[in-house]
Amino acid sequence: MDNLRIINDALAGERPVDEQTHAAMAILAERLERLKQSSSLFADVTFSPHVKKLKRQAEALVLG
Repeated sequence: MDNLRIINDALAGERPVDEQTHAAMAILAERLERLKQSSSLFADVTFSPHVKKLKRQAEALVLG
């Protein structure tokens, strides 16, 4: 399952927020950071508020 599908499914409530969700978020965050470093065109790109909330939930699950 690809990382975007995992995130989309978690946002839609079709899968639980779990360690796989956390891993997918980490991969996508790293890719976004690489894009930002590669070009200033991506400097202002961020995740949506819904994805940011999901990221916090996934991190809390892994840390908790």
